[in-house]
Amino acid sequence: MWPCFSKSPAGALDGLRRRRLLWLVSALLALPGLGVANGASPNIVLIYADDLGYGDLSCYGAARVQTPHVDRLAHEGLRFTDAHAAAATCTPSRYALLTGEYAWRKKGTGVLPGNAALIIEPGRATLASVLRRAGYTTGVVGKWHLGLGPEGGADWNAEIKPGPLELGFHYSFLIPATGDRVPCVYVENRRVVGRVRRDPIQVAYGQPIGSEPTGKNNPELLKMRPSHGHDMTIVNGISRIGYMSGGRAARWVDEEMADVLTRKAIAFLEKNRKRPFFLYFSTHDIHVPRVPHPRFVGKTGMGPRGDVIAQFDWCVGEVLGALDRLKLADRTLVLVSSDNGPVVDDGYMDDAVEKLGDHRPAGPWRGGKYSIFEGGTRVPLVARWPGRIQPGVSDALLCQVDFLASFAALAGQTLGPGEGPDSVNTLAALLGETRRGRDQVVEQAGPLALRQGPWKYIEPRKGQRRNAATNTELGNDPLGMLFHLADDPGETNSLAAAQTNKAAELRLELRRIRGVAAEGAAQP
Repeated sequence: MWPCFSKSPAGALDGLRRRRLLWLVSALLALPGLGVANGASPNIVLIYADDLGYGDLSCYGAARVQTPHVDRLAHEGLRFTDAHAAAATCTPSRYALLTGEYAWRKKGTGVLPGNAALIIEPGRATLASVLRRAGYTTGVVGKWHLGLGPEGGADWNAEIKPGPLELGFHYSFLIPATGDRVPCVYVENRRVVGRVRRDPIQVAYGQPIGSEPTGKNNPELLKMRPSHGHDMTIVNGISRIGYMSGGRAARWVDEEMADVLTRKAIAFLEKNRKRPFFLYFSTHDIHVPRVPHPRFVGKTGMGPRGDVIAQFDWCVGEVLGALDRLKLADRTLVLVSSDNGPVVDDGYMDDAVEKLGDHRPAGPWRGGKYSIFEGGTRVPLVARWPGRIQPGVSDALLCQVDFLASFAALAGQTLGPGEGPDSVNTLAALLGETRRGRDQVVEQAGPLALRQGPWKYIEPRKGQRRNAATNTELGNDPLGMLFHLADDPGETNSLAAAQTNKAAELRLELRRIRGVAAEGAAQP
């Protein structure tokens, strides 16, 4: 409550006291959490693609597929050329994105089955919880893949918790894991959408459950055949990873998924247009199974993989159109990125290899999804905030693990001890105010790698050099590797034997980082 001032001459406010009062009001509005409510910070929309490679967008050089809506963002905003997911696979990237902690620090953060328990502890700081305490309304729509429910997994026929609502999100509409994993249902907040009591859902990842047909035993029922794995329970004519029975009325239709998720994302924007919001829109595209809506079939000449890139771009365009219609574009920070690099054949015979042609999904980089080479984690990142971000291109070294500290700073929040232990505030680089991002970043696949300026050191690791199923170079080498990316962007010539001192220096630095105790957010 404001103090009550007397109207008598003795108690009247003189000019000095008026100035002091105005200063006090300004100071209070600058406190964390109050700035957002008064319009000082923007809405935030993070559009997060799945398996979208650096070279899969026309603004990054793709010629055989056009992405005009992402190109529009790049034209009106900032396109980054050295931005990274925290890992070369989805679950660890998403864990790092939300928690500000490298996933390799925590066991159990590898690629999860669809019935895994929630791997982020309720109560810890996340992107959603930090922005929520700053006054944002927070929502997640789309792919989750961070587990749901308690140890032992969720009961899909009851209330499903803990989940996003226990991590700071006000609203969630999810694909529990991936499109190629059961359960093939949507979960809105804590309930499966469309489930009927008389048809209970059961999910298993060991032995078969129920009597549902499988791709292995009933290939005649398939409209898309697997190339490797993916031969278990059939849903919508496509066999998946894992076994599922029941929930027939709740099962998704793959061809409709992009429309369903985009409608939910736009509904969140419409509902919260009068208050500051954070939307984490995590699309299914362009992950397998690649089953575009009929209006996108044949749009690119590259088969389903190219067509779902066009479909993803449409999703971006629908969100941008909604922001324009709601007159929110000028006060909304929109970012588009991907959870890891690209993969062509990831388990289904969908003509992705046969129709690839001269398209280079990873652009100039070596490797892709699952790989410690640059193509595994170097991903597209485009940011637009009209009037604040000046259009252009930036080569600042950025990582998605830093979104927590950076968005916290944007919203006037300070991270406490233990919050976002690996997250660095790179907001100035993200907004284009400087070309300096991180000094170094750790990349994760099988082995770890350390990027430091133009240098990249990959730690020694035994194992196969190439994933035979996906035909991806993994980057395993028993001696380790060292590259100078400015001279050798394709990572073709390891300098580990010629530059022994540099290799030793980076090896020791990587060991130091691995052993650092998490004591709070790092500073730039």
